[in-house]
This record gives sequence, C-alpha cells and structure tokens, in this order.
Amino acid sequence: MFVHAVYFWLKPNLSEADQKQFWAGVRSLGEIKSVKHCFIGTPAATDRPIIDRSYSCALTVVFEGDGEQEAYQVDPIHDAFRIECAHLWDRVLIYDSVTQ
Repeated sequence: MFVHAVYFWLKPNLSEADQKQFWAGVRSLGEIKSVKHCFIGTPAATDRPIIDRSYSCALTVVFEGDGEQEAYQVDPIHDAFRIECAHLWDRVLIYDSVTQ
C-alpha cells in the first residue's frame, strides 16, 4: 500500500465561497479512479504538547501501490484541484509512505 498524507494550511479570512471551493475541490480527489481509500478531516480536539493542530485540512489517500499514486498525480481531477485551489492555501506539507 502507498499512503499519501497531505496537510493544508488555508489562508486566513477566506470568504465562505472560497472555503466551499476548497472543500469541494479536496473532496473531488476521492473520485479519482486509482484511489483505494480517501479520508478528509480537520484537526481533532486533542490537546497534548506533541500534537500539531495548526493545519486546516488533512487529506489521506491510500493506493494499492506506487503506480496508482503516479496515475493520481497526473489525473485531470488532481490537476484541476491544484489549478483552481492553490491560491487558497498558504502552505501544504506532504508525507508519502509505503507499508512494510
């Protein structure tokens, strides 16, 4: 399995329309055919010193393997999300991992 974990820090003071655009865009990524599982969430209310809750959105996408992840990266839905929504975030951080 290949796990693609993406964290977004949205720009402060986005309009309601901008927020709707971002959330609709990120949800569209789960529709890409090579995606096995997709989780989209916001920081949990846990409060421990080691937890980073500064991000706005967590996207975790699971693929069967690297080939499916590569297909995802060039899928038109993914391209549209990047083009249409990149102006809405200040920062994005990605962690890719594979099962042992």
